[in-house]
Amino acid sequence: MKLGGIGSDIYPAGRKGEYWTVTDRGPNGQIKVDGKKRRTFPVPGFDPAIVKIRVAGKDVEVIDAIPLTTASGKAVTGLPDQRSRDEAPYTFDARTPLSYDPNGLDTEGIVRAGDGSFWLVDEYGPSLVHVSARGRVLARYVPEGLGLTGADYPVVEALPSVLLHRKVNRGFEGLAQLPGGDLVMALQSPLSLPDGDAGEASRTTRLLRFSPREKTVTAEYAYRFDPVNVVDPSEDDTSELKISSVVAVGRDRLLVEERTDKAARLQLVRLGRGADILGGPWDDDTTSPSLEQLDDPAAAGVPVLSKRLVVDLGKVAGVPGKIEGIARVDHDTLALVNDNDFGMTDGEGAFDARGRLVDSGVRTTVTYVRLPKGL
Repeated sequence: MKLGGIGSDIYPAGRKGEYWTVTDRGPNGQIKVDGKKRRTFPVPGFDPAIVKIRVAGKDVEVIDAIPLTTASGKAVTGLPDQRSRDEAPYTFDARTPLSYDPNGLDTEGIVRAGDGSFWLVDEYGPSLVHVSARGRVLARYVPEGLGLTGADYPVVEALPSVLLHRKVNRGFEGLAQLPGGDLVMALQSPLSLPDGDAGEASRTTRLLRFSPREKTVTAEYAYRFDPVNVVDPSEDDTSELKISSVVAVGRDRLLVEERTDKAARLQLVRLGRGADILGGPWDDDTTSPSLEQLDDPAAAGVPVLSKRLVVDLGKVAGVPGKIEGIARVDHDTLALVNDNDFGMTDGEGAFDARGRLVDSGVRTTVTYVRLPKGL
């Protein structure tokens, strides 16, 4: 069985060499029309899926795929949800508009709960999604005030309303499960608060802690990126910084992947009680300056998470680009998976004259990296 685009995250499946992964919203790209980029969906009916893989050497074998479905059993698509918030979807050639889908999910992070169900995060809402072992969406937790209507599954407004200011296509990207069962979601990029320019220039994003038992957010943390040229010496655009994965390495400790499309580094953080900013002024979108606008949040009294560089993946031989998923295999080892974007590239060159995909040649790979001693 061949299936691309499965590397949006990775989570151990129990047996050695086996992992759960997840697709994102499906093949998509961008084409300029009259000077403006349009988001294309060559397979608009694509159904995001949870995928089980087996890794043997350099080979990645798909051994199971669980398509996501709505409460009534219909396929969930990867199309945008709301005209007022999301990019307009178009056909592969960017000429014909497609319909929005309130059931649409741009899934990213994945963990498996003790009862066999799954938790996923989504970029559109941004949202946290609870999924049964068979792929049925049990509940989607979204920011207060989102006003998503028409979905064929329960939608619960349980996340802070400030998340409504997420940057387009930069919602939740990372998801970790702490040993006690709590979840930690990572916003891929700083919020566009108070506007897009502030978000593009900011180096401060947010992590949120969620209790599946209480079904509520219990803590929020400010996370500060390193300067972009420290993460990636070839890059000078701060807006290219993003978090793609978080993984638990202790009761209250996480590895956070800071990256651009060309470089990635793993930082160790501790989620101390004193760092919680939930419900404070930084969750009020009228606070000025906003958290995202602060040049030195710590100097302004914000308890920014302290961090320590653990691994610079750019200095590890054999690690491919665009690592989007990280799993802890054992005490000393991480498994990394890359996102090959279904073999697609942006622009009109993604398809030939007959409308067939011109494969980028990028393969999905799983790479193992040893952790430093004493982590």
